[in-house]
Amino acid sequence: MKATGALLMSLALLGCSAKVDPSAIDYDEVERPVAQLSSDEARARGRALFKEKCALCHGERADGNGVRSKGLSGKAVDFGSSGWRSNTSAIAVFEVLSEGKRGTSMPAWPTLSDEQKWDLAAYVLSVAEDGP
Repeated sequence: MKATGALLMSLALLGCSAKVDPSAIDYDEVERPVAQLSSDEARARGRALFKEKCALCHGERADGNGVRSKGLSGKAVDFGSSGWRSNTSAIAVFEVLSEGKRGTSMPAWPTLSDEQKWDLAAYVLSVAEDGP
């Protein structure tokens, strides 16, 4: 059973760890889809994506306590933390999903479309206010 879990984790990381040239995108110039970010439908889609792609590390309740959180370099983000929420933005979430987070286990997710990244941003930004 452990081998199956390791295999699944390896496959997941392979699918989301491609490198993107950080100089290729100027995130200050990326248009933020304000209506999408405040949409209940986008948050619901983001929640479904989160459960599928992110909960393994970030936890089903988005609290940073996923089943894989123990072996990560750096603590998985607790999206329910008001401190995290007050120190981030939608574009910062979009950038981390696009580029990964250097020095941590957070990979880039090039397999996600921009729309999916904004849906995820809408969801995780809402967790501190609305709960998971």
